[in-house]
Amino acid sequence: MPKTTFVIAEAGVNHNGDPDLAFKLIDAAISSGANAVKFQTFKAENLVTSSAEKANYQKVNTDCTESQLQMLKRLELPLKSQIEMAIYCREQGIQFLSTAFDFESLSFLVDEIGVEILKIPSGELTNGPFILAHAHTERDIILSTGMANLDEIRTALSVLAFGYMKGTSPTQTLLNDALISEEGRQLLRDKVKLLHCTTEYPAPMIDINLRAMDTMEQEFGLPIGYSDHSEGIAIPIAAVALGAEIIEKHFTLDRNLPGPDHKASLEPKELKDMVRAIRDVEVSLGDGNKMPRAGELTNRDVVRKSIVAKQPIKKKEPFTEQNIVTKRPGTGMSPMQYWSILGVPSNRDYEVDDQIEVD
Repeated sequence: MPKTTFVIAEAGVNHNGDPDLAFKLIDAAISSGANAVKFQTFKAENLVTSSAEKANYQKVNTDCTESQLQMLKRLELPLKSQIEMAIYCREQGIQFLSTAFDFESLSFLVDEIGVEILKIPSGELTNGPFILAHAHTERDIILSTGMANLDEIRTALSVLAFGYMKGTSPTQTLLNDALISEEGRQLLRDKVKLLHCTTEYPAPMIDINLRAMDTMEQEFGLPIGYSDHSEGIAIPIAAVALGAEIIEKHFTLDRNLPGPDHKASLEPKELKDMVRAIRDVEVSLGDGNKMPRAGELTNRDVVRKSIVAKQPIKKKEPFTEQNIVTKRPGTGMSPMQYWSILGVPSNRDYEVDDQIEVD
């Protein structure tokens, strides 16, 4: 059976703070065939200072006069609604995920909703205390690595290993020891997956660098996926062909809706097309064994060739380059035996195009 890519339909904050819109996004994710739908859980005051500026793409796509705090407050979803959304997802057979951006939200997702997989976003990759809190939940973790280099990823993994080993007061020595210990390495293998990511919205093709997935896999020995911010669906499909085990892609009901992330998101039909293409790629990757497939066997005799008489040949007349040739179908002697029968006496008379037989 082909390996199934875990596809996360990233709704993020594309609900614009409206629970009804959030439920419609869940329905679109279900219709697409994605394995999970993911939102973002945060309390704006816990996430940013009152003076924090927006990112450039947020300034372009929203009111440039408001602060990041003001924007995020508009995008908060009521906690009660998130509980209802998680219940609805379980009933409909799609996994509910949400990224926590503060300690209070992390506790809510774990203790109130009971999420089984936690996503640490790229912006939190250097937030050691927050990463440690994730590890202390003992949940499986998807760690996104946008904007990071290998050393920063390694440090984040050392905090996760230390936390999974129930460490509480890290020092650099203790973190390093946890990362290289057999217990720490095994815990990371069992519980952590890495996502390559380019944190630009939308991400230019020249900055995608999908080969970084191979580098990360070789460096850390962990399952690798890809969180995509590019336009269209080509890059996540390519990532699956290169071995990504997880694909995360933003989607929206309508790219023309107001909000910071809609413009860089797929619409429902595009999301469905992406999932369908990913499933096709999974099947097409096969098992790696180079053997003729069932469909090829029916064509093999038709398109291959056999050794046949080029002109009439009398019994005991030797086979020569002048009287034999190769032609379709491939139901007779293989042309690979052509040289070995040159000079061999014919065992019977042949007419033109008769397949040659040698005892």
